[in-house]
Formats: sequence, structure tokens, C-alpha cells
Amino acid sequence: MSGSLLIQHARVLDVEAGTYLEDHDVLCSDGRITEVARSLRAGRDVGVLDADGAVITPGLIDAHVHVTAATADLAALTTWAPTYVTAHTAQIMKGMLGRGFTTVRDASGADYGLAQAQTEGLLAGPRVLFCGRALSQTGGHGDARSAGQHERSDHPCCSGLGRVVDGVDELRAAARDELRKGAHHLKVMASGGVASPTDRIDSTQYSSDELRAVVEEAEAANRYVAAHAYTARAMNRALRAGVRSIEHGNLLDDESIRLLLAQDAFLVPTLVTYWALKEEGMEHGLPRDNWEKVDPVLGAGIEALERAAAAGVQIVYGSDLLGGMHRHQAREFRIRADVQPVIEVLRSATTVAAALLGLSGEVGVVAPGAHADMLLIDGDPLTDVGALADPIRHLRCVIQGARVVVDHR
Repeated sequence: MSGSLLIQHARVLDVEAGTYLEDHDVLCSDGRITEVARSLRAGRDVGVLDADGAVITPGLIDAHVHVTAATADLAALTTWAPTYVTAHTAQIMKGMLGRGFTTVRDASGADYGLAQAQTEGLLAGPRVLFCGRALSQTGGHGDARSAGQHERSDHPCCSGLGRVVDGVDELRAAARDELRKGAHHLKVMASGGVASPTDRIDSTQYSSDELRAVVEEAEAANRYVAAHAYTARAMNRALRAGVRSIEHGNLLDDESIRLLLAQDAFLVPTLVTYWALKEEGMEHGLPRDNWEKVDPVLGAGIEALERAAAAGVQIVYGSDLLGGMHRHQAREFRIRADVQPVIEVLRSATTVAAALLGLSGEVGVVAPGAHADMLLIDGDPLTDVGALADPIRHLRCVIQGARVVVDHR
């Protein structure tokens, strides 16, 4: 998928500094950026793209997606043929790339096969960092059974986002199994959630010993653990157990913020999904009982973001959309810009996200040595959030591995 390319006459955004390199060129070779300077020349067999004064930003990173979630009815998803889910996934990933997301962290559902297919160019989409199946206790956020349903199948051929595992020894085995299958990180369900049928939002899930066991297995493999958690009680237990990222975190408290800072952990809010679920979740398959669980977390998310940002917590971009709601992915920029400066929101989708993923200097920057993943934008993302939130109007093209993979010109 990689190539060689010279982009000329661009305003190159240094995301870390929050400033532009005016009238600069970017030279790429073998899918990597080799030089950023003025008046560069293209060698033989190097394509040339004239930016004509447009802005170049790094390709975007969404650190909380579910590329296989083709419906908001996650219980129904487990009954779909894997081939059918894959066909939907190809369209979902293509849409993400078209919105400028060149790297995503899948927060359960994707596997080695999808990541490898993208790497080999068999399907168009962002680079996928996956956890495989999220680990859930019986009756937890990853248990898709209704209260009247008793049988379950966690067979690996079946589509789904979670696997139900109880007990320290069983969790160690499951964590090792996901790591065996190439997981970039592990995910645990540490509290109740919206899309699960039998738990409460305010429940805590897994014992502290169980959480620590998963963290130990991840650390032994030089990986980390992400924890789904809404309430402060659930977040704080997970952070004390050593998780690296908190997903959602809508109901955090002062102790949550202290622990996030002390543990050098990351917060991944997913505000757009609550807006989307409230507005149109049921038409995309979300059962009414689940839809009614949205309200307690919808209003609290903005306040949590505001408190975390003011305290200097490392905040990462996430969307967490399901089914036909994936099209709202870029709207998260607009929601967050009501609380944070646009440059901070952009950093959450580039440099800060890269730090969480362990890919600093590899993605999220336009600099020598990084993957040549870039966006060509009409507009100024430092002053107008619409340049990021409305890609149909502002995104000229998407470059991935030094190749133009999406062209809206």
C-alpha cells in the first residue's frame, strides 16, 4: 500500500506547536515521510501533488471504534454470518477513511484477519489496532443475553464484541488467548453500559483481583488494558488495578481525575455516541430498554470532559458509534470544541492518541520517520472546527502510506 510522493506548496500544521510551516513541501518514500522543508524536488518515479496553499494535517486517529458493529442491536449481531458482517465492516472502514481517519483503535469486535486485510490492501480503511473480544463478567456489559435467555455461544466463528469470562484463572486464560491472536491491547468491561440488556449503568463489574489479573497478563506481553467504565466508583477501581485508558468516564469525580494524573492514564470520552443513540439509536436497532439508559450519561459527559481538560488529563478522541450512526464520527470534534480549544481537540485525535497507542512519532504527526498519513484540508482547523467536523465540505483528499486513497477534489 505504500508509495512515494512529493506534496508541494502546503501549510503544514505542526500539531504539537499549534503553528503552521508556511509554503512547505512534504517528501515521502516507501510510505514514510522523509523530509519537511521548502523547495524540495521529486526524484524519479515520485508522484507530485500541488497543495496550492491548502493545509496539511496528520491523518486522524479515532481511539474508540467498533468496525464490525453494523447494527446497534449487539445481541442480533452475534447471529449474523461472519461473511455478512465483514461485508458491512468493509463499508464502515471505507467511510472512516473518507472522513480522514487513517488509524483507529477497535474497542472490541475486530480481529487479526481484518487488520491484516487492511495492511495488505484487501480492503480500504484505516490502520486497525484491535483487542479482539472485550472481556465481560456474566451479566456484564459484554453479555448480550436477555434476562430470559440462558444459552450462549462464545464460539470464535460467531460475530460479536465480547466474551463472557468469570474468575481469575479463566480471565488469565482468556487474556492470553486474545494476546495469542495478536491483540494490541486488552479490554475489560468494568461497569454497566447502555447497549447491554441486563446490567445497570451504575454497577461495578469484575472484582479487583480479576481486574489486576488482566492487567498483569497485558503487562507481561508489553500490552495494556482499556476499561469500559462510566461511574467514578468503577473508574477508580480500574485505575487502581493499573488500566491504561478509561473508556467513556462520564460520571468521574475528583478522585478519578487524581488517579488519571497519578497513573499517567488516558481518558477516552465518546460524547457523539450518546447524542446519536438518543436521536436515532432505535431506528438503527437499539432496543427501547437500552435507549432509555442513555439519559443518565448524556448530560454528564460534557461536564466530565470540562473537568478533566481543566485538570490536564490526557484526553483522547473516541466516537463509539454503532450501525448507521458511524456517519456522525467527525461530529465529536464539534461537540468537544464547545469545551476545549480546537487545537486541543485535534491533539486528542493525533499526538495524544498516538501516545496512548504507543505510536508516538509513527502516527499523528507530519514529521520525518512517521507514516505518510495526511489530510489536505481547505480551511483553517486552528480557528474553524468545521474544517475537521465537516469533511464533506473541507477535506480535499486523504493520503495514506504516501498514496492518495480518497480524493474529494
